[in-house]
Amino acid sequence: MKIKVNVKKIGRKKAAVQEAVYEIGGRPSTVRELILAVTESCAGEYNRRLRGQASGKEGCEPGRWESSGEEPGREIAGLFGILSPEEIEDKARTGKVGFGVNYGGKPADIVKAQENAIQCFEDGIYRIFMDDKPLEELDEDIQVTEEQVFTFVRLTMLAGRMW
Repeated sequence: MKIKVNVKKIGRKKAAVQEAVYEIGGRPSTVRELILAVTESCAGEYNRRLRGQASGKEGCEPGRWESSGEEPGREIAGLFGILSPEEIEDKARTGKVGFGVNYGGKPADIVKAQENAIQCFEDGIYRIFMDDKPLEELDEDIQVTEEQVFTFVRLTMLAGRMW
């Protein structure tokens, strides 16, 4: 099933929230199942990108840059990991200028990622909203449709002691 998720595009000229579509397995009926499905989808996508990077395919697809409407010759820059001044400035706003390469090369363990996602939800590290309704309990029943929009908000701790 496909679900819509609000994603904040950090570092863009206009830091905006945009809707993205994620493919998940099954139809979650509880918040826990939703978290497990989304985590499995994201970790699986990460592993696919990592395999593509290891095989040398990541960033080297023929016509990748041409079809996106970028300037001529940009496909060559993509092959060699060259960043334009605009891309460097854009990445600098996020606090990290990089080439999108995972130098660790370690694939995600989907089961551990799911356990971590559940623990973080229980600990209040992030919140989930279904349309405008906050989802607060892991075993809360939900009716997921493809028209609904989910928003995952990571909460940031303030500096200082917790006690």
